[in-house]
Amino acid sequence: MVGVTAVLFVICLLALRKAGIRLQQTEKEKEDILGEELRMFDFLHHLGEAIEKDITRNQLNKEIVDGFSKVLGADGGVLYLLSDDRKNLVPKYISKDCPPLVGVPVEIRHRAQRDPRALDSYMRLAKVSVDEGVIGAALAAGESLHIPNVKDHESFRDDFVRYEENVSALLSPLTHGGRDLGVVAVVKGLQNGGFSHNDFEVFRSVAEQSAFAMGNAMIHQELAEKRKMDAELRTARDVQNVLLPTSEPHIPGYRVSGSNTPARMISGDYFDYMDLEGGKSGVVIADVTGKGVPAGLLMAMCRSVLRLTSKNTSSPSEALNQVNRHLFPDVREDMFVSLAYVVLTHGTGDLLLSRAGHDAPLMFRSNTRTVELIKPPGLAIGIDEGDVFERVTKDFPMHMESGDCLLLYTDGVCEAVNKEDNEFGSKRLEDEFLKSAPMGAEAVVDSIRQAVSLFVGDLPQMDDITLIAIEKR
Repeated sequence: MVGVTAVLFVICLLALRKAGIRLQQTEKEKEDILGEELRMFDFLHHLGEAIEKDITRNQLNKEIVDGFSKVLGADGGVLYLLSDDRKNLVPKYISKDCPPLVGVPVEIRHRAQRDPRALDSYMRLAKVSVDEGVIGAALAAGESLHIPNVKDHESFRDDFVRYEENVSALLSPLTHGGRDLGVVAVVKGLQNGGFSHNDFEVFRSVAEQSAFAMGNAMIHQELAEKRKMDAELRTARDVQNVLLPTSEPHIPGYRVSGSNTPARMISGDYFDYMDLEGGKSGVVIADVTGKGVPAGLLMAMCRSVLRLTSKNTSSPSEALNQVNRHLFPDVREDMFVSLAYVVLTHGTGDLLLSRAGHDAPLMFRSNTRTVELIKPPGLAIGIDEGDVFERVTKDFPMHMESGDCLLLYTDGVCEAVNKEDNEFGSKRLEDEFLKSAPMGAEAVVDSIRQAVSLFVGDLPQMDDITLIAIEKR
């Protein structure tokens, strides 16, 4: 009987010991879960503070990946974001000593045996197609994944690549506002136990919060970059305004009026007035193909070179020949400059016109109340190196009587479009010019600008509009 009692006592003692061990394990698991959740909340709080400090995107990527690794006790992590064409996932941050999550070509493996940096370099440069590998699988799944052993994943069943690590991985797509941003993943060696079910739940929760934070941060940074770019463009516009005339020129025997209305903050059109030797003055109007900063820069170059070359000659075609030879080597193949340059002889009404592929000027003759189209030949600047340009582009002499008016304009006038998708056109321009020319140069410019504005209505201006009217007193 004593023996039976002793056996029962030992059994009860063992049962109590096992229950105690299970209780200790349960308590430890509870503490681990609580600790993991506390680390998660601490990470999210820290991430929020980091975003408020307006950190860079690279810093934000590092904060997210390192934060994930710390919360889950991972051996490392990676963050891939979609490329601009949304066809590839591009590595943006890989933590130090993180096992690879992409297949590594055999030759890279061999090279890494001699130089470990080869593997690190490959991982940081290798793009992943959106429909390939474990990274692509996470994006395609649209939900978090737990891969117990990455080596067993179907994407590594290829003789070309070899995957040798024994690791577990948690991956999640990052989505904000219904738009995929990329994929975040953490990795843990199987020798360290891999990831638990609770790890996966915590990872999934943190991934959702991080995607929201990342999306908001990206929007904030894009807005900040846009504001910075707008400020820089306003500065560039202010500089460009300095290059345009601020007042009408005093040219004996003539009255001149000009205006420039850019379609964007930076204009590809320009006009200029120049004092020349020998009782002459120059008036120029030009239109650079394209819009924005590239057109504005080419415009500034053209203005500077023409101002320099015009000092050496009173022939507009000779000045433009030199401008073309200077600019041609630096003009992109998809760009050119159309330009009309008029040299006025003070008081006489005599003038020379050279037309480098520009819209044909209009001449109002006061004695007949008619409008003539002035269309001498000429090639745009930047198309030909010089031989053809100089053979085609010549001086065209004209004479103006009192009351005559010459109109120079850019194609933004005739190509202005209304709600019916009709262009303002050359006929409307001629009619408006004929109506306003008897009232003088200022009236011509104001009248045409108002007519184009009324025609277009509230539609946005599609191209730069520049006008110059030259009236013989």
